[in-house]
Amino acid sequence: MSKLLARLQDASRSGVYRAPRADDVVDVLRGADFDVVRIDLPEVADKAALLARLAEALAFPEWFGGNWDALEDCLTDLSWRQGARHVLLIERFEALRVKGFDDFGTLLDVLEASAAYWRERGRPFFAVLVDPAHTLSLPDLYRARHQ
Repeated sequence: MSKLLARLQDASRSGVYRAPRADDVVDVLRGADFDVVRIDLPEVADKAALLARLAEALAFPEWFGGNWDALEDCLTDLSWRQGARHVLLIERFEALRVKGFDDFGTLLDVLEASAAYWRERGRPFFAVLVDPAHTLSLPDLYRARHQ
């Protein structure tokens, strides 16, 4: 078993990370019992577009309210998704980071709160932002330490 796969199976390491490539994570998880969702955010530059894209990618239920609280409610439920271990791969988020800076920060906060929720319940939940240039001040997924 690879070190990365072992890390992703460890619920105590659930959190928000950066990684240089999504394909490496997908390859490691191929055949493993994970719900892997790739969320591509090109041209997403504000809260409304972001929440709509997340709702679509994760197939949120009809009750999703389209606000930050509803996003956290959905991310701490996920009962409609397959599997008990979740990895969100968030790609091409640059427009949101630049134009919707506050929204990007709030998204990171919601993802971290959701990861903490699952960590406390012993279920792996990883939000991985694909950051080839290492521009984000997030822990590197390949060097993840215990929380």
